[in-house]
Amino acid sequence: MQFTFTVTKTDTSTRARCGLLTTPHGSVETPVFMPVGTAATVKAMPQEWLEQLNAQIILSNTYHLYLRPGEDVIRQFGGLHRFMSWERPILTDSGGYQVLSHQALRKISEEGVHFRSHLDGSLHFFSPERAVEIQQLLGSDVLMAFDDCTAYPVTLAEAADSMRRSMRWAERCRRVHTDDRQVLFGIVQGSVFPELRQESLERLFEIGFFGLALGGLSVGEPKLLMYETIERVSERMPSGPRYVMGVGTPLDLVECVKYGIDMFDCVLPTRNARNGTLYTSRGKISIKNTRYRTDEGPIDEDCPCLVCRRYSRAYLRHLYISNEMVSSVFNTYHNLHFYLDLMAKVRESMRLNSFSNWERLFRERYVATE
Repeated sequence: MQFTFTVTKTDTSTRARCGLLTTPHGSVETPVFMPVGTAATVKAMPQEWLEQLNAQIILSNTYHLYLRPGEDVIRQFGGLHRFMSWERPILTDSGGYQVLSHQALRKISEEGVHFRSHLDGSLHFFSPERAVEIQQLLGSDVLMAFDDCTAYPVTLAEAADSMRRSMRWAERCRRVHTDDRQVLFGIVQGSVFPELRQESLERLFEIGFFGLALGGLSVGEPKLLMYETIERVSERMPSGPRYVMGVGTPLDLVECVKYGIDMFDCVLPTRNARNGTLYTSRGKISIKNTRYRTDEGPIDEDCPCLVCRRYSRAYLRHLYISNEMVSSVFNTYHNLHFYLDLMAKVRESMRLNSFSNWERLFRERYVATE
C-alpha cells in the first residue's frame, strides 16, 4: 500500500491536529487547503506558480473532465498528472454535486443519474461504478465516492431517502475500486439531521474507506447550523483523514480545524479574485472600490507574496477596472497565497503548542465580512 495517514500532532485544548498524508505523488501536510482546478487547471494560475505557492494537492472534477476534453484524451496521456503537467497529488470529486445540481438537466434513479451536458445538451449517464471507473482512468490519488448531494432546505424524509441512496452507491463504489495506486473516500450525508448523519457515518465505517468527507454543507444552511453539524459528526469520525467539501471562508477553515478536520477545498479564493475581492489579514477588500484609485499601498501590508511586494492597490484597481486579463492572475495569486499561508500558520502554531493563542490573535484582527 502506497498510502498512509499519520497524525503527527494534536492540540491540547481543541480537537485540532496535524497530519501527514503520503501518496505516490508526494506527501501532504495537514490541515491543508486544496485549490480547485475543476477542468485540470486552477483558473488564472500556471502550475509553476502553484508550485511556487507550495500548493501541496489540488482538486479536479470528474464531470467536467469527462465532458471536456473527454476520457479518451486523458487516457492517451496516461492520466491527469501528465496531461496537466502536475506531479503533486490530485483529488478528484466524483461529479455527483455537478450532475445533481443541474436539476433541469438530470433524472435520478437507483442505478445512477441520466443527465444532459451543460455544454451541448447531449445525453449521458453516471452510475457509481462509472464514476469510479472514470476517476481510476484519470489517475488521481484520492477518489471520491459518487453520492446524492442533499439540497437545503429539505424534509427529514427527503434527506433520509437521499442519504440512504448515497450509502448504497458508496457500497457499489467501494466494490469496484480495485487500483491500489489510488484511495477512495466515502462521503457522509444526511443534511442537518444528526440522526441521519450518524446513520451515514456508521454505514460508511462498515463499508470501509481510507478517508471520509462531509458533504452536503455550505448549500444554504445557516452558518451556525453548519458548524454544529461538522462539530458533531467529526467527533465520531474515524482517525483517518477527514475532509469537509466546499467549505469555505478563512474563518470557516479556522473553525473547522478546531473540530479535527484535515482537508478543505473551496472556489472562494479563486472565484472572488476574478470578481475583485481580495483577502487580507484584516478581512476582505473590494479592489474595484473608488477609495483605492490612488492608494500606493499593497493589498496587505503583512503579506509577503510577490503581488504585495511589487504592486499597489491603485495599479491592481486599474487592471481590474480596465478588464485586463492579468488582473485575474495577480488577484488569484494573492488570494491563494493567503489561503495556503493561513493553513501553514495553523500547522506551525500547533507544532509550537500555541494554536489557541494564534487563533485568538487571528480573529481579533480579521474582520468577518463574509
